[in-house]
Amino acid sequence: MRLSTRAFLWSFIPFSVLLAASFWVVQNLAVSAIREGLRRSVQQSQSSISAMRAKAAQRNQRAIRIVAENPALKAGIQNLIANRDDPEARPTVEDQLAEIGSETGFELLVVSDPDSKPLAGVLRANGQITPLDFKSIPPDEHPSRSGYFTWLGQTYQVASEPVNQNTENLAMLSVGEAVDLSELPIGAILVQGGRIVQTNLPGLPAAAIETAFQRCGPSGECEMRLGGENYWSVPMEDGEAGAGYSLRSLQSLDAATRPVSAAIRGAFLLAGLGALLAAMLLSGISSRGLVRPISELIAKLRDSENTGRLPHFESRTERIAEIRDLADGFNRAGDAIREGQARLIEANVQFVESLANALDARDPYTAGHSRRVSEYACAIATAMQVSEKELAEIRTGALLHDIGKIGISDAVLLKPGRLTVEEEALIRQHPSIGRKILESVHGLQPFIAVVELHHENWDGSGYPHGLVKEQTPLTARIVKVADAYDAMTSDRVYRKGMGHQDALEVLRRISDTQVDRRVVEALCGLPALAVPALAAAASSLNRLAEAVEATVSSASQPRENVTEEAAG
Repeated sequence: MRLSTRAFLWSFIPFSVLLAASFWVVQNLAVSAIREGLRRSVQQSQSSISAMRAKAAQRNQRAIRIVAENPALKAGIQNLIANRDDPEARPTVEDQLAEIGSETGFELLVVSDPDSKPLAGVLRANGQITPLDFKSIPPDEHPSRSGYFTWLGQTYQVASEPVNQNTENLAMLSVGEAVDLSELPIGAILVQGGRIVQTNLPGLPAAAIETAFQRCGPSGECEMRLGGENYWSVPMEDGEAGAGYSLRSLQSLDAATRPVSAAIRGAFLLAGLGALLAAMLLSGISSRGLVRPISELIAKLRDSENTGRLPHFESRTERIAEIRDLADGFNRAGDAIREGQARLIEANVQFVESLANALDARDPYTAGHSRRVSEYACAIATAMQVSEKELAEIRTGALLHDIGKIGISDAVLLKPGRLTVEEEALIRQHPSIGRKILESVHGLQPFIAVVELHHENWDGSGYPHGLVKEQTPLTARIVKVADAYDAMTSDRVYRKGMGHQDALEVLRRISDTQVDRRVVEALCGLPALAVPALAAAASSLNRLAEAVEATVSSASQPRENVTEEAAG
């Protein structure tokens, strides 16, 4: 975010926060008042519905008592109890119950013994009264209990009355009416054990209501999230109505508070918009004069971060003295840093070259070796179009690639003949020694890969880690080829250097075993002038070839390993 934007925001953010907080407080107070009013309304509606249902229950109870005193029904019940195995006894009672249901309008009639075991019953379905098959009724449902009973997708409200003969209790008579929540003036749900049996809320699936209700809990007042809105539910009956049934109201709080919230938002929107516009205007005017010159300084510093070059701020007249002093201070600091960078770069170059010269000075036959390897490696890297960062690592890393030989004694390093196994093992330590040296010098860590890994072979036979193929970084693979090329084309105490073409042929033969073929092809594709050693070696190609053949034929290894010679 730009400085101007931040200064602008900080000018009116406190006011905006205060305005938003005021709106939040007022809206929440209004919503709380509306919700409290809705709760009172639901409670009043609940009381009215309970009273209506109580009157209906009393009316039904009187009708049940009259039916329970029916002499013919009592006689049928006595006969059924006495002759339960008689196939004619139960249909007789069912016919009597069907007749009573047709006269009274009851949709469910059930007779059960004093132990609440159903004896006979009828049910009105699709306008027809049919006998009730008790064997197909689930165990948790019982039509002889007071409360609710659900069968074939229809829920009934059941009331029971004892059937007495004199002082003896013959049976229980239970009657039921179909429950239709659509007749209720408020949203309601009928719940059984957390399962929605019936609802009068259109557009809300029963499964969604069940999920929300399970998180809410089955009893007491409850607020739940359903269909993207907040709902409030309270029981509409005292306690459960048997078999886990519960009739509850379900009202949308958001629907009730939405009109008031919209009105409040509209009022605050108009007032807040005017206040914010005024704050924006004043903040913009006050911050522009301060931010503009600072933004110019920051933009130039960001350009400096991207380009790596320190900026120079032009001298100009600023109305704000602090900003003018800041620009002058940046200029002075930039001049000092640029001067220090130039000196540091010069010192680093001199230091690395001095190290390379000191290494090469130990052996007159390898004088200039590190410099030539650096030149060859840079030429190869340029042909392979490596990045500037990798090219810089190759240039300096090649100069330092044999720095580990500082830890090798002259008796081994300058030995004119072939090395023993122990001496060879000692020579092979110089990459690891070089790594330890560079790790302890600040600023030379980027060149560790070249120094440590320039003797790794493409097929994994190199050292010190036995890396395979591209496990060795490209920078080290390039320096390896340049090192091998200079070792073959340079005169040694025990043999003469070979010619340019002969050295390339050897490198081609060991491609894909000791060296990377792509690097060798890049070297072979260089023009003659790009290889500094070519001109000096051109006059004695035959003599050098003979020396190379003699060296190769006397080697104890079964294949050429010219990169091992580069280590000696």
